[in-house]
Amino acid sequence: MKKLILQLVILTIFASWSVSQAQEAADGKLLTIDRIFNSGEFSQGWLPPVQWIENGASYVTIEKSAATPAGPELVKYTVDPFSRTLFVPSSSLTTGQKPLGIEGFSLSPDESKVLFFTNSSRVWRTNTKGDYWVYDIPGGKMYQIGKQFKASSLMFAKFQPGNRYVAYVHDFNIYAEDTQTGAVKQLTYDGNGKIINGTFDWVYEEEFGIRDGFSWNPDGGSIAFWQLDASKIGTFYLINNTDSVYSKPIPIQYPKVGQEPSAARIGIANLADGKISWIRLEGGEKENYIPGMQWINPDLLLIQQINRKQNQLTIWTYQPSTGQLSRKYVEKEETWVDINAPDLTSSMWGSNDLRITDNGTSFLRMAESDGWRRVFKVNLTSGEKRLLTPGNFDVASIEGISKQEIFFIASPDNSTQRYLFSADLKGKGTVKRLTPPLYSGVNTYNISPDGRYAVHSHLSTTEPRTSSLITLPGHKILRILSDNHAFKQKLQSLAIPEIRFFKVTTEDGIEMDVRMIMPLNFDPSQKYPLLLNVYGEPWGQNATDTQVGLYNIMLAQKGYVVVDMDPRGTPCLKGTSWRKSVYRKIGIVNVRDQALGAKEVFKLSFIDKERTAVWGWSGGGSMTLNLMFQYPGLFRTGMAVAAVSNQLLYDNVYQERYMGLPEENMEDFVKGSPVTYAGNLEGNLLIVHGTGDDNVHYQNAEVVINELIRQNKQFQMMAYPNRSHGIYEGENTTRHLYTLLTGYLLSHTPPNK
Repeated sequence: MKKLILQLVILTIFASWSVSQAQEAADGKLLTIDRIFNSGEFSQGWLPPVQWIENGASYVTIEKSAATPAGPELVKYTVDPFSRTLFVPSSSLTTGQKPLGIEGFSLSPDESKVLFFTNSSRVWRTNTKGDYWVYDIPGGKMYQIGKQFKASSLMFAKFQPGNRYVAYVHDFNIYAEDTQTGAVKQLTYDGNGKIINGTFDWVYEEEFGIRDGFSWNPDGGSIAFWQLDASKIGTFYLINNTDSVYSKPIPIQYPKVGQEPSAARIGIANLADGKISWIRLEGGEKENYIPGMQWINPDLLLIQQINRKQNQLTIWTYQPSTGQLSRKYVEKEETWVDINAPDLTSSMWGSNDLRITDNGTSFLRMAESDGWRRVFKVNLTSGEKRLLTPGNFDVASIEGISKQEIFFIASPDNSTQRYLFSADLKGKGTVKRLTPPLYSGVNTYNISPDGRYAVHSHLSTTEPRTSSLITLPGHKILRILSDNHAFKQKLQSLAIPEIRFFKVTTEDGIEMDVRMIMPLNFDPSQKYPLLLNVYGEPWGQNATDTQVGLYNIMLAQKGYVVVDMDPRGTPCLKGTSWRKSVYRKIGIVNVRDQALGAKEVFKLSFIDKERTAVWGWSGGGSMTLNLMFQYPGLFRTGMAVAAVSNQLLYDNVYQERYMGLPEENMEDFVKGSPVTYAGNLEGNLLIVHGTGDDNVHYQNAEVVINELIRQNKQFQMMAYPNRSHGIYEGENTTRHLYTLLTGYLLSHTPPNK
């Protein structure tokens, strides 16, 4: 009976909220769930892909055709003097009577052919399988590559340096197709899902960010490729209960913490005779990872190898003509070595290639040194390291190089922002900031190969994303590419709450950045409920000077103080000790920082400490559970989405990188896992998970639910059938999820009347 009464109360509150939603919808200044997730009125314009050609003197991009409105065309822009010419007309980009749906494109090395990617299908996170078409510019003809295979089944097609062949992956094997004759050469034969050629298993893609697993030799005579042996990797089964009267198991190769990795090696396949030469790296194939491989010249391959603990990086060169393998660089850490440092200005999925300089005699490496992440130039012959970014600040990412300079992102004075800097490639001279003061916030750059031009993108909490073609180093605007004018006007029509940045210092002496969205019509004499949005792990920073999501604006409009705060362990630009103090202590140090930081925020006179809530997704879901369990009573309400409840249930590459090997320090995994403290729960808890989550398995939800039941702790939960980690598949899923979260928050931590 008590449960029924509670349900009726919640339904009554929810019904009244729905009425208020309708009233707000009539007032164009306020947001609703439907306006955000269902109306389409707040869609933003995004800059299409830009590919530099002619060494940066021009670029090619996709635009909608004026002649054929439904179809795309490729357009070439010459930078100086600025001009526009048609590169591939829309009339040529058709398959039958239908326009080709371009999802990506690349040019041949001599820029005479274009390779188009279309009709894609999903592999893990993104759509990396699809169909490929070649357009021959001089001949004006288009034809399909790999048409003998089933639709949407090719991966990572790319031109041979000599233009004649296109290589691709199909069903875990590598093929090379002659564009003149249509003849196809199969270069590997053992790929079957357990043996993987030219691409990667789930964990390599997820944790090293690499998908494309092969590369043409610069002379076009051979292909270097990864081969993974995943035959010993355990299979985790997702269960589909909805598409048939009988459940269907979906197998996923997934190495859990403590399980051995896939064996990895590099092979070189000769195009002429099909023979494969294998490179034997020291240390074995199973207890080491290979996160990077690239050609430097036709007879020199650069290979990055990292050990199982991920605290030692070794960079090798391999000379195919002699078979000589040479160790060129070793980097060791007491904690872990970052291959591709996570930052909000750099993509974590793509390539881990090192920047090659000085006519192929040196490479650039971001490494921790004297308490900071800095850029070094390493000579391939002598191994000499030269510091290029002196000063007590972190480099966030390398954006590009010219013959004389390196361009990089940093923000020495404010970790919530990002700006472009340059430094001399010889390690002489001073570091210069290139981003003008006008562009306060977060800035990213796509820099031309010669370093003279760039596509600059800027956004902040007050400005939506804009993109411009600029000169370097002067940062002069040549052309505005995207100003999001319509979206900006739409935002300006809303009642936008005030956004504040400040810092808090915890009782442990830790200073943390805070971004606070104030309630609409804020009155400092009133008390307001608080919602803390958390992540708190090494792959994400929340309190940044970037565009605030419409969902958070809506909550502030409803009367919530919405707070983001970054504890130690997050990739803030605050030095090595900030980021790496969580080694073997994820779930302890970062959770304590977040809790003590929240206590400092609660001291503000307008915060109602009796109405506090916390929520997060993925690592943020884990943080939410840990805060609710380890610091009971601090938050009255928690909403944990797709949370890791037990660190031993996550993948080995991520969790072992930051926590060590469980056979050496099992107690740290136990201490950092939310399920350990589930019996301490006080207050309201909502657990949400997709049953088809191939990243953080639904198993995590059931494990913590089981423990909460054992401890007789009441909570609520929602399972989304067959939805992945992002919980977005299927009609109305996102809308439904955010309606659920909002309703739970309004019910258990209500705003002022």
